[in-house]
Amino acid sequence: MKKIYSLRLTMFVTAAIILSGTLHACKNYLDVKPQGQITQDQIASDPNQAKNLVIGIYNVFYIGGFDPDIDSFQFVIMTDIASDDADKGSSPDDYGDAKQIDNLQTSASNGVVNNVWTGYYQGVARCNQALDKLQNAQFDAATKNALIGEAKFLRAYFYFNLVRLYGGVPLIDKLPSATEANSDKYQTRASAADIYKFIISDLDFAVANLPAKGATDVGRANKSAAQALEAKVYLYTKDYQKAYDLSQAVITSGLYSLVKDYSLIWRQKAVNGDGGNNNVESIFEIQAGINKDCSAGINLYTVSQGPRAGGKYGWADLGFGFNNPSTSLLNEYEAGDVRKAATVIFIKPGGTVLFDGFRIPGQDSVQNSTYSYKAYHSRSAEDNCGGNTDRLPKQVRILRYADILLINAEAAVQIGKVGDAQNDLTLVRTRAGLTSTAATLHSIWHERRMELAEEHDRFFDIVRQDAVEPGRAAAAFSAHGKTWKSTAALFPIPQTQIDLSGNRLTQNPGY
Repeated sequence: MKKIYSLRLTMFVTAAIILSGTLHACKNYLDVKPQGQITQDQIASDPNQAKNLVIGIYNVFYIGGFDPDIDSFQFVIMTDIASDDADKGSSPDDYGDAKQIDNLQTSASNGVVNNVWTGYYQGVARCNQALDKLQNAQFDAATKNALIGEAKFLRAYFYFNLVRLYGGVPLIDKLPSATEANSDKYQTRASAADIYKFIISDLDFAVANLPAKGATDVGRANKSAAQALEAKVYLYTKDYQKAYDLSQAVITSGLYSLVKDYSLIWRQKAVNGDGGNNNVESIFEIQAGINKDCSAGINLYTVSQGPRAGGKYGWADLGFGFNNPSTSLLNEYEAGDVRKAATVIFIKPGGTVLFDGFRIPGQDSVQNSTYSYKAYHSRSAEDNCGGNTDRLPKQVRILRYADILLINAEAAVQIGKVGDAQNDLTLVRTRAGLTSTAATLHSIWHERRMELAEEHDRFFDIVRQDAVEPGRAAAAFSAHGKTWKSTAALFPIPQTQIDLSGNRLTQNPGY
């Protein structure tokens, strides 16, 4: 069995590649502090040290909370809470920046918007640092190109979320020198089309050079992960043939299948060989674990979404209470859909018992009525780190097989392969305990919502679908009790970043 890389939990980024503190506007999202010592000579000559450099990129996934963020609380706000799948939660006036986003009233000074921008550019910077050093590697070409492909996969992932959140953004395509960093090239926005072109170029290289599943450490990017991410990218660019071909390659590889019990996908431990971390459905997920200083988990990811005491209180609650599954989401579940109970913690009048036996009291002692079950991490049945609940070792699933089946189905409908779409859709619905239904764009879009609810993809899906069928976003938000406007499809460029650029960064329309 291949080693799970993250459980080493050692951070590597050489001090020699740290960016200068004189980068002015770029410093908030290009500067990365040194995490250890690897010399340039070691990287050039020793593939193990070069691998350590690339593994160091992954540690950026652990940032978050109320600080720069990639896949933690702030990202959840901009993807779930911003959508019709969830309400802000917590107490009504808790966290004004999240309330703005929930109400589709985001301002350019919103701290969440700036934190996510900053976090993603920290990720880009780590990738560029690694790529800058790897170009001089003298060891075998296959290993060198695989490491470069891994860094490019991660950079593509970071830019994919940036372009979906903000539209055109600065394209930092290399490690810039101190003089280059403040140039117009890096202080102005590339077009969204150019960002997508760059993402596809990185993923083309990753697909061609990454090893297959099983030929690299568990948790690191592989060829299938690159194919899956690129298929998703092509769905957004409306190149349905390529989305179909790449998703089909993942499907026909035979390396992935659906977890039998949907509720076990997000558990740490498998039950009778089904589900658990890095399960048969997982194509790419953020690793977590236990280390000496309890830093090997995503900051506040779980606790920010945990059930919160309210009313009579009287119990040790599980978190801050944000990201509550919405009435709109609940109303769309079909009778008998097993995904509903696996996605939503419902607070019942007499109390709610979770899978590990933990009992949440009745509604009179709880702040909100629904919470995300997918974000829950057991304090008793799953690993913990010395009582540190801020960084519970919850592994976040980024790409999974059911998503790829539905990407394949949607692309297949668009290119006239309805039979393939039907097969994909039936597989997903059968696992959910539902009968087959005709494969159409609307039925597939419905299935995406039900299958991927509370997995930080819904806002992106609404915007993408609205570009295919104008008016869809307005209808979705109307059912959610909100008024949609087309300018809400992109978040504002953070005013902090505009100021730091000397006003060279332009603002999105409507802000």
